[in-house]
Amino acid sequence: MDAWKNQLFFGDNLDILRSGRIPVESVDLIYLDPPFNSNASYNILFAEKGGEKSAAQITAFEDTWHWGTEAAAAYDDVVRGDRPKLGDLLQALRAFLGQNDMMAYLTMMAVRLMELHRVLKPTGSLYLHCDPTASHYLKLVLDAIFGVINFKNEIIWKRSHAHSSAKRYGSNHDVILFYSKTSNMKWNTVFQDYDPKYTNTHYRHIDNQGRRYKHENPTGAGVSKGITGQPWRGIDPTAKGRHWSTTIDELERLDAKGKIYWPKKKGAWPYIKIYLDEMKGIPAQEVWTDIDVINMMAKERLGYPTQKPEALLERIIKASSSEGDIVLDPFCGCGTTISVAERLKRRWLGIDITHLAITLIKKRLHDTFGEELSPYEVVGEPADVMGAAALAEVNRHQFEWWALGRIDAAPAQDKKKGADRGIDGVLYFQEKDDGPYHKIIVQVKSGAVNAAQVRDLQGVLDTEKATIGCLITLKPPTRPMREAAAAADFYTSELFPEKRFPRLQILTIAELFAGKQLDYPRWVPPKTFKKAARRYKGPTAKEQQKSYPQLPSSEPKE
Repeated sequence: MDAWKNQLFFGDNLDILRSGRIPVESVDLIYLDPPFNSNASYNILFAEKGGEKSAAQITAFEDTWHWGTEAAAAYDDVVRGDRPKLGDLLQALRAFLGQNDMMAYLTMMAVRLMELHRVLKPTGSLYLHCDPTASHYLKLVLDAIFGVINFKNEIIWKRSHAHSSAKRYGSNHDVILFYSKTSNMKWNTVFQDYDPKYTNTHYRHIDNQGRRYKHENPTGAGVSKGITGQPWRGIDPTAKGRHWSTTIDELERLDAKGKIYWPKKKGAWPYIKIYLDEMKGIPAQEVWTDIDVINMMAKERLGYPTQKPEALLERIIKASSSEGDIVLDPFCGCGTTISVAERLKRRWLGIDITHLAITLIKKRLHDTFGEELSPYEVVGEPADVMGAAALAEVNRHQFEWWALGRIDAAPAQDKKKGADRGIDGVLYFQEKDDGPYHKIIVQVKSGAVNAAQVRDLQGVLDTEKATIGCLITLKPPTRPMREAAAAADFYTSELFPEKRFPRLQILTIAELFAGKQLDYPRWVPPKTFKKAARRYKGPTAKEQQKSYPQLPSSEPKE
């Protein structure tokens, strides 16, 4: 237990699950929100597709799956595999649905769900979050893998308030399919608040302290010859064919605490006062209307349209795990599951195929938990300059997001159409707790850079009224580049008046690997996630399509 270290995996979750990095039957709870475009029309979603495309892919925000060689290979694996019922199901679904995006989605989910079932403990549970477009098909797949007997609930989450839809009822709910691996699953009862109508009707009495309470009969049906059948305070329950619901001593204790209500009418039976603020609520039902979607002003909002509220994950994690248990999110996106698991003292594993997600999760964790954050490691990041160069060669955007994470910067995706104004990342710092926020802008270059581009960045620095600018380069800067950066002068800190901070700094990837850091006043941790990152709106659809050549993650939601 002491040697455990939480892990964030960069890569395709199928490859990681099959690699053996997550041992068989080692995970207590799995939550996954696999991306799916619920706004797609059925004409598009169920359109027949050829097999000529190179990959079945999904983008982190547009979540579109395609039938292609990868989906066809996964289909073949299942049909020829050792799960005949699942193979029969996929063949039947393909005969019914055809060769289209929906079939690709179900096939690619089937192979992943088989691996998730393998790493789940016998006492473990899985929650699959989806929408009504695909939930019924996914339930068939889960039934084939987990067994019909291990289906527990179809949870309905009201994710938005009422809104109008063209020629149909308003769509305002998601589905969460809850399965256990065996009947011996871990379960902790969680509670929902009472409905206001119920409390107004049943807890209609208010004491002199403003506390709501209701009256409860202190007796039960049937007589008793034991102590609960004895008279108390001149009242004999046996005379009315009843018995006390608790002992005489307990009734005395309740009365001493003012929890017995004595009617003014002589001879009337007393009642026990049940206070609303002492009740846990009702055991959670399978329709959840009490957890609101993240609104525009919520502190936890990160700007992702599919981000789930922490309260939703808190209920799931509390119900199906205990402190010290391992929670896995194979589509962890911006890290809501990871953050809640950390707060609730669970161990955790997260997988995502984008460096954008890994960078944002790291920043979210450090900004939220600071020095109290449990030890963790990132598996799959470049480990040296050659690895970074290889990442840049394969995907420039992934390299950019990874490099921003090296200096704890968040992606600056408020880019306007056309030029991006030379800003790839942002970082904010304060020199004192109640002081103003100072902005640092970051530009990342994986190719050749010259002195003119450094001077352009200085212009952006002035235009943005930023305090410091940083250029991260893969290749070593030339002497003219260093000279151009030096011409930007220095920032004098209020906190450290004797020290000067270069306003324009150049950091190479080699220097970052060697431990060199961005130079700025470090009084309190940067507040990018807590305050500044609300400006982050996420990549444009065009940027996303260029950025994900393979199958990526669900959230950036989280």
